[in-house]
Amino acid sequence: MVNLGIKQLKTNVMKLLSIKEMQQEFEFDYYMYVPLTIILNSCIGSIAAMTILMQGTSLLTGIELTICVSLCMGYNAALLAGANRKLTFWLLAVSLVVNLLLILVTLL
Repeated sequence: MVNLGIKQLKTNVMKLLSIKEMQQEFEFDYYMYVPLTIILNSCIGSIAAMTILMQGTSLLTGIELTICVSLCMGYNAALLAGANRKLTFWLLAVSLVVNLLLILVTLL
């Protein structure tokens, strides 16, 4: 009985972490996720920009800042342009991952 409950929990967690499931959830509740992801992406992007600019100004920080701003603006532009939902999901995912990596790299 307990083994069955653990197996069910494991299945639910794996389903929750599946990229395909996340994409389907994003596409199904698209209009709910639009304002939430705009706020999330903008906050993560601004934190990344702040940590990049804390390093000072150089060619490398300029390139990092350009990548950060371009990804955030690209996602917002895709939403405003009414792009394909699959494309907007992947733009969001790439933007969040790259900005989180930029935060980690600049803080180390």
